[in-house]
Amino acid sequence: MKERRCVALIAGDGIGPEITEAVRRVIAASGAPIDWDERVAGLAAIEAGQPVLPEETVEAIRRHGVALKGPCTTPVGKGFQSVNVQLRKTLDLYAAVRPVRSLDGVATRFDGVDIVIVRENTEGLYSGIENRVAPGVVTSMKVATESACTRIARWAFRYARHRGRKRVTVFHKANIMKLTDGLFIECARRVHDAEFVDLAYDELIIDAGCMRMVQDPSRFDVLLLENLYGDVVSDLCAGLVGGLGVVPGSNIGDREAVFEAVHGSAPDIAGKGIANPLALLMSAVMMLNHLAETEGRIDLGEAAGRIKTAYNRALAEGRTTRDLGGDLGTLAFADAVAERL
Repeated sequence: MKERRCVALIAGDGIGPEITEAVRRVIAASGAPIDWDERVAGLAAIEAGQPVLPEETVEAIRRHGVALKGPCTTPVGKGFQSVNVQLRKTLDLYAAVRPVRSLDGVATRFDGVDIVIVRENTEGLYSGIENRVAPGVVTSMKVATESACTRIARWAFRYARHRGRKRVTVFHKANIMKLTDGLFIECARRVHDAEFVDLAYDELIIDAGCMRMVQDPSRFDVLLLENLYGDVVSDLCAGLVGGLGVVPGSNIGDREAVFEAVHGSAPDIAGKGIANPLALLMSAVMMLNHLAETEGRIDLGEAAGRIKTAYNRALAEGRTTRDLGGDLGTLAFADAVAERL
């Protein structure tokens, strides 16, 4: 009998519970021996009378080493700090990884897009160090450390080599931010030249890189970026293949990893049963592959492959949700994927 693996599950807010249920249905149908330890965060935690990120949720992730997370609401310009930011800082999830690829059945302006964005996840402007220095004047500090820049560069190059990728490209603005972005590319060059000369390496100033991206995304393979640039460029790349609803996401550290849908909680359609669960399902496939690679769980890797093949077939056959031109609801799409396993 296959050993069962327990995973922390955070359904999230808005459409989160609906798409989470759809993903659970597909994983169960695949035969993957996954059990769920359900926890709360975000508005769901506040409504339960708890902090936005309860300590027991964090401890569950530490205990299991891995979590699957639905979207959590983040107020704009006020209110509580992003759950995602808190998780990344608390668990030191320093590598945000977002694979972006073209999908059959999802019509876009480009074909053959296959890019992986690796984003430093713990510092930069997202360190959140802001000050009001005078009436009407505020500052925000961009933080870059040699240790963080070096470890994300090494992580990206290792990922590229392990996945058979050929090139790592850094987007930067070191022509203006000569110290912070200068340190980032200095560390990337050093790691490449010392350990990964078998891989091609190049650098582009980010504005020029974005222009080239929308001209011809096929020229890019693995992108390595600091925190803010990675946040923006990963969404830009998602737009090349159909949007945030068709790309997975993960936040990975040396001990824990959180896999999540990177789109919002969409409260305007919550409870209507029409949300697309594909992004969270793709993130769950990433999670299964992560467990297969880090723990030698061949059975979980096989389940991940079957699920990926099944949702690719469903998309190619037009058995999709309304946002992708189909007519299926959330759970009906999950059933369509399950039927093709």
